[in-house]
Amino acid sequence: MFPLSGPVAGFSPALFAAIAAGYLIGSIPFGLVLTRMAGLGDIRQIGSGNIGATNVLRTGNKALAAATLLLDGGKGALVVLVVSRNWGFVGLMDAGLFAGLATVLGHNFPPWLKFRGGKGVAATMGVLLGSLFPVGAVACGAWLLTAAVFRYSSLAALVALTAAPVYAAWIGATPVALAAGALTLLSIFTHRANIERLIRGTEPKIGGGGAGA
Repeated sequence: MFPLSGPVAGFSPALFAAIAAGYLIGSIPFGLVLTRMAGLGDIRQIGSGNIGATNVLRTGNKALAAATLLLDGGKGALVVLVVSRNWGFVGLMDAGLFAGLATVLGHNFPPWLKFRGGKGVAATMGVLLGSLFPVGAVACGAWLLTAAVFRYSSLAALVALTAAPVYAAWIGATPVALAAGALTLLSIFTHRANIERLIRGTEPKIGGGGAGA
């Protein structure tokens, strides 16, 4: 967990480079790489075509799905932790949060895949856990509870990422609340097709096939 105050720094070429590095790290498509290494083909041709852990699970390989989840979440947490330790605050925002936002953008819009990546849920969870652990823990808990009750990965993601900025604001963690709010809006954008299916009642449940998350 990081304090909500610290040394104030300005944007510098080195910090811009760190944020760019966050984007590039975020753009590593672990789900695609792992499934290809395992001889399962192109994950983009399976289920929803998404490169994230939920779609990797549709291959039937739970170990690969778990590895994808950990690696996607880990890259978000790693970037936040490293940049936060080295730069502190830039104005009202921890520099690590800027880099964390870039990491999620990299995951969602990787240049190597024609900017068609994942939906950034695991990477966002990693960013939240790395920036302020209780906020990340609340988001993870909300995801698990919603998924257990309703069995929709997309709904669980939307509930979890909506809970994060609300909880962060409630405990007075304004910088984290702002970053989490931005990530929530991004998640709503990437889940817009899922939201339409949820409204129509055609969204596949966890463990099912189809074009879900």
